[in-house]
Amino acid sequence: MKRWLYPALLLAALLGIWQLAASSGFLADVLGVEEFLVPSPAEIASSLWDNRSVLLDNAWVTLQEIGLGLACSIVVGLLFAVAMNLSEAVRLATYPLVIASQAIPIIVIAPILIIWFGFGLAPKVVVIALICFFPITVATLDGLRSVDPAAIKLMRTLYASRRQIFWRVEAPTALPSFFSGAKIAAAVAPIGAVFAEWVASNEGLGRLILDYNANYRVDDMFAATLVLAAIAIGFFALLALAERRVVTWR
Repeated sequence: MKRWLYPALLLAALLGIWQLAASSGFLADVLGVEEFLVPSPAEIASSLWDNRSVLLDNAWVTLQEIGLGLACSIVVGLLFAVAMNLSEAVRLATYPLVIASQAIPIIVIAPILIIWFGFGLAPKVVVIALICFFPITVATLDGLRSVDPAAIKLMRTLYASRRQIFWRVEAPTALPSFFSGAKIAAAVAPIGAVFAEWVASNEGLGRLILDYNANYRVDDMFAATLVLAAIAIGFFALLALAERRVVTWR
């Protein structure tokens, strides 16, 4: 009960302070802007309801992009991690490239992908996958390499094959690390979706936020951002639930 009560009380207190500060004009005075540029939580909630149809339509587009991008990043990340764990040569050759993939700003990569793949779903999925696969790969690899050497030695004394050692010792040990990386990826996936939609898209929450920003519809921007955050929280919660179901020994 306390796990949910304390965050709920803190959130309620913050929303109450925000409502008072925004509705009284105090927040606008502090920021030195017009009052309509500092919406209150009540105005944002009203925007959520009034624009629910538009928000849901665009949220569905972004949801598909994030879901596919996250799924691709999980598959690619797991393959990379396993390959690097099995072969030191592969690890030495590819690990620097994995790191380099995150050193280039995604806002630079996105236009190139649009040129290569067009304006459809594919470039957006690739952008999201590029952002997400790094934490999955690194976390899973760390989990695979954290196996107790004594456990592997014991399996070898029992004449276990390399495949048996992987499935019975290494994979279970790495599962908690994999889920940690996947949950981080779920939290940052909306960043990739927004960047991709900003570069080339006529729909999606990222594009909607950009349009609202151009028209100074700040309350609508907050509403769209909340929906985007809800999508990220939803994916995070699904992965956390899967972790509890799969990693039963934790």
